[in-house]
Amino acid sequence: MFRRVLVANRGEIAVRVMRTLRDRGIEAVAIHSEVDRHALHVRMADLAVCVGPEASRESYLKMDAVIDAARRTGAEAIHPGYGFLSENAEFAQLVRDAGLVWIGPPPAAIDAMGDKLVARRTVQAAGVPVVPGTLDPVRDSAAALQIAREIGFPVMVKAAAGGGGKGMRLVESEDRFVASVEGARREAAGAFGDDAVYIEKFVRGPHHVEIQLLCDTHGNAVYVGERECSAQRRHQKVVEECPSPFIDADQRARMGEVAVAAARACGYVGAGTVEFLVGADKSFYFLEMNTRLQVEHPVTELVYGVDLVDAQLQVAAGRPLPFTQAELVPRGHALECRLYAEDPETFLPSPGLVTGLRWPTGPGVRVDAGIDADAVVPMSYDPMVAKLCTWGRDRDEAIRRMRRALDETVVLGITTNIALHHRILAAPAFVAGDYDTGLLGRGVPERPAPAEAWSDLVVAAAAVARFEADRARSPAVAAARESDWRAQGRWQHTRKA
Repeated sequence: MFRRVLVANRGEIAVRVMRTLRDRGIEAVAIHSEVDRHALHVRMADLAVCVGPEASRESYLKMDAVIDAARRTGAEAIHPGYGFLSENAEFAQLVRDAGLVWIGPPPAAIDAMGDKLVARRTVQAAGVPVVPGTLDPVRDSAAALQIAREIGFPVMVKAAAGGGGKGMRLVESEDRFVASVEGARREAAGAFGDDAVYIEKFVRGPHHVEIQLLCDTHGNAVYVGERECSAQRRHQKVVEECPSPFIDADQRARMGEVAVAAARACGYVGAGTVEFLVGADKSFYFLEMNTRLQVEHPVTELVYGVDLVDAQLQVAAGRPLPFTQAELVPRGHALECRLYAEDPETFLPSPGLVTGLRWPTGPGVRVDAGIDADAVVPMSYDPMVAKLCTWGRDRDEAIRRMRRALDETVVLGITTNIALHHRILAAPAFVAGDYDTGLLGRGVPERPAPAEAWSDLVVAAAAVARFEADRARSPAVAAARESDWRAQGRWQHTRKA
């Protein structure tokens, strides 16, 4: 096993990975931007290196700076978490070329699954069912329209190099098709530097169900159950649960076997997730493969009693998987609510200084947080500040515990989306476990209509003004607290490289 590992990320995922490193007796190296100097993940680390200014492209996404930080601190391996460089095949190869261990899949597998069209062709060749649609990129709107007519409306237009809902459009009829394709191409070009799109048949009333995978270098591959991720806003997950209330044990096994086939088709190693669309008739289709640890991995850990980060470390160290398929038996039910620093009505970001904080505790509660009291939530990064997770002996108990956890959570100084989670957990369809990806659009209103047309602009301006005011005084707050932090355990032993 490794002696020292650099975590090439920030926030709650960096903290979560470091906890497993601590459990394993492995030293953790943090990287941080200038604005994250006093962030929680930095204070948890044994060593920390500043890799640049606030902008991600000049710090967390700067490949040479991250690898240099690993070399300077004597790290033997790099764990990328999720987001940032976690699915960048070029970075994975640079890590290997530098003589370091990449705690992730081979670069070739990242490449194969990173391009949605290559992924579709790869898994289809392995017998994995895919949604009817194109297998090649479409750049001509007229040609795309002809393809859509052949498939039959409604269709989905998706960015070939995309993810996270970027460059994605649902087109119900022919009259809006060309405008939707052009809009998707512009958004894809801006988000991914590639305007290629492809066309898929839209599956009515779909469930978004994903299978957790683990593969080692000894030929072993297992699936660690499924997660229901259908509670989404604009194609982005908000609440996840394990197991899916829509999937039975037989279908879990069928989907798990198909997911393993998809992983083997691209020579996969490490932790990954195959996402499926599941129709109302229980037919399922490959959607994409995420070549990294997922945000929602804690619900799988709670139900299956495993540590997925520890499994990643063991596989990266050349060891076989620490469990067999027969040993992976689900127990109970788990939920995860993503806590964002954003207004639950307008969905605008709410950066700033956290002036008060209380996390929930008690039976069946787990909090993966990236902030603590006096933290500054920057404007430049993803607004997720924590994940609230609950486990229960059954789904009803998990839901009741989540309601309690949300009631106990207090975050002052910034606005969070706790109110949205309360509404989701109260929605009859969610309580019944009978919901699909249209839940937030039907049973839970996404947002009320603004009283005035310019209300969003006013809220945005107020958020920016508050953020700037908090940032102006945050150095003084940080300076006043640093002596306290140094007295709290490992911080006093942390050496800045």
